[in-house]
Amino acid sequence: MMTLMRPIVKNAALASLILLGLIACGSDNDDMEVTTPLPPAPVNYTYEITVTNLTNAQPLSPIAIALHQAGNFWVVGESASNALEMLAEGGDNSALLADSSVIASATSTAPLGSGGRETLNVTIQDINDAKLTVATMLVNTNDAFTGVDAVSLASLSVGSSMSLYGNVFDSGTELNSEAIGTIPGPADSGEGFNKAREDTGFVSMHPGVVSMDDGLTGSVLSAAHKFDNPAIMVKVTRLE
Repeated sequence: MMTLMRPIVKNAALASLILLGLIACGSDNDDMEVTTPLPPAPVNYTYEITVTNLTNAQPLSPIAIALHQAGNFWVVGESASNALEMLAEGGDNSALLADSSVIASATSTAPLGSGGRETLNVTIQDINDAKLTVATMLVNTNDAFTGVDAVSLASLSVGSSMSLYGNVFDSGTELNSEAIGTIPGPADSGEGFNKAREDTGFVSMHPGVVSMDDGLTGSVLSAAHKFDNPAIMVKVTRLE
């Protein structure tokens, strides 16, 4: 009987040693420090936007630049928003840039004269398919504005550029009377934004300036204030 018990005792001892080893290993694992991977660094997308005034005698209101992913700031044939009306009648871009769709924005601080050029930078993070909107008023008009709306920047790689051109639109919120007291620009220094709407009620391509030189009685504008399309050139370069 004693010789039969010896293998069992040896096996029991071996099992105890293995169990002690497993417990020790488990204790070591409990003491190991667990590290959490760091999140990836944000990727900046920076764009340099240069706007050139191509008109003869139409200063532009401070340039509004907005990056967004959805929506349009104007649509031909549809009613202008209050924010667009404020820009088109008085050159005030603050409401337009405060729109909830805007991810990042920039604005110049002074009017841009004929032949002038303004360069602004705007940066967003981790969004490679932003849309660009640029808007400004032709201030020697009643409610004319120009710009480009919701242009995709997804195709721009670092160092590459694109050139865009902005035609002139009529916000449809104020009659194009050209009358004294109704033009906010230096040709008149008259009224800017007025919340009353008295024109077509929808955005359209602007028919152009008539002027006193072409027989519009009471106009404060001259033939020099006429404009052709496009009114601006927009060059966009991706910097990073």
